[in-house]
Amino acid sequence: MAKYRTKRDFKITSEPEGLAPKDAPKESLIFVVQKHQSSHLHYDFRLEWRGVLLSWAVPKGPSLDPSIKRLAMAVEDHPVEYAKFEGIIPEDQYGGGTVMVWDQGTWEPETDIESGLRNGELKFSLHGKKLRGSWVLVRTRRGPGKMERASWLLIKHRDRYASTSDVVTDKPRSVVSRRLMAGIAAAAGGNIKKAAESDPQR
Repeated sequence: MAKYRTKRDFKITSEPEGLAPKDAPKESLIFVVQKHQSSHLHYDFRLEWRGVLLSWAVPKGPSLDPSIKRLAMAVEDHPVEYAKFEGIIPEDQYGGGTVMVWDQGTWEPETDIESGLRNGELKFSLHGKKLRGSWVLVRTRRGPGKMERASWLLIKHRDRYASTSDVVTDKPRSVVSRRLMAGIAAAAGGNIKKAAESDPQR
């Protein structure tokens, strides 16, 4: 969590500072996908594990089509409390822009989590409102030093939840507020014009 905290001034941003990670057994693990319009649009894919949210930035967002492999670049772990964050990061802060809770739910591993992260192939099931069924994260390149989650691919497995429909276009609203990005920015005093760039264009 040190890397997460050093990038943010919590006197300015409303992002959660995060409590001390609690590595305690849980009946279910949460996941969240946050649509994030900062310097560029991307989707932050986060899986709860060992008291934090393991996080990847997915530039084009998840795809339900098993033939499509989405680039997922590892970023710093986030506090579990971040899963509820929807609103505005001030423009002068790291990642400044609008954040939407695009999907949320629980996840469960299909293989051992630690060995999957270590060996670069993590298989899991999602139980969300938009993303469901079996998925895999496959590492294509390691990061520097101790960073084991550098460049990955996020891929949907073939099951009854697979589809050729474009879920990020077909389901653009927040699962918690039902707002589009422009609505989230307007409610929090953010840059509405910039946020609207990632909403469906009429």
